[in-house]
Amino acid sequence: MVNKILIVEDDDAVSKLLSDFLTRSGFQINTAKSAEEAEDILISKEINTVIADIKLPGLDGIQFTNKIRKRFDIDVVVMTAYSSEYSYEDAIRNGASDLIFKPVKLNELILRINRVLRERSLLNERDKMIKDLQRLTIEDSLTGLFNSRHFFAQLDKEIKRSDRYLHPISLMFIDIDNFKAINDTYGHMIGDKILSLIAKRINTCLRSHDTAYRFAGDEFTILLPETTSDEAKFVADRIIAKFAQEPIEINDKEISKITLSIGISEYQLNEGSEQFVHRSDVTMYEAKQRGRNNVVISPVAKEYQITTLPQNF
Repeated sequence: MVNKILIVEDDDAVSKLLSDFLTRSGFQINTAKSAEEAEDILISKEINTVIADIKLPGLDGIQFTNKIRKRFDIDVVVMTAYSSEYSYEDAIRNGASDLIFKPVKLNELILRINRVLRERSLLNERDKMIKDLQRLTIEDSLTGLFNSRHFFAQLDKEIKRSDRYLHPISLMFIDIDNFKAINDTYGHMIGDKILSLIAKRINTCLRSHDTAYRFAGDEFTILLPETTSDEAKFVADRIIAKFAQEPIEINDKEISKITLSIGISEYQLNEGSEQFVHRSDVTMYEAKQRGRNNVVISPVAKEYQITTLPQNF
């Protein structure tokens, strides 16, 4: 990848000298004569590093550095011929990554730029590692859905919002029917692939504000904020229909028909998360007892409503 550098220098001779040298050194160069012109370039183009003179028309280099570091995640190297007026500490305090003095020694400039780029690369790698670790704490590694730990954390947040603002929440528990038979027939490696495909397919049926979680084994939960049990049933019916219409295939081989048992409950004021989850789980098992391939709504929210698809659906 070619690193892109923006030179901000109002002296044409200095600007051309730096531009020609850095271009020959393998960098892609843009130039500007003022902080205002440079800011326009930063908005419109991808820039990795800025080299800015401290003495600029209008906004000076130190003010410019302070401003762009607040707005852009970009390293700034400032240049000055006034060593008595500006110090390294002043530059760093205002967001600069380095300070060099004029007349610029070109070989030293390359070393400074490469150091800044190397430090940026290490920082990016560290940030990526932190994000990956954070993701692993909330994500199920097999299915890519959120895990049960994250589910309970989000559920507590939604319940607090519901108790405060009286907004509805619905919770859906989903169990794959006869999944043990699938593992026994195809083996656990294929079973894991099927589980992952099922999770992805469930996720495609959800609305933007719904979130899916792998609860345990072959059970999933769906958290549906701002949603009544009747509205959640539309989502559940869409999931059931999706599996009825589109068979699961592994290695171009169609897997035996997949069906799901789904229980839905709507949160009751001050019910608490433990009872809410228990009621949803019990409702899902009621769907299995009713013959599987069912959607059942908890009777606490209203009378049982059952959707049973015919076997040839």
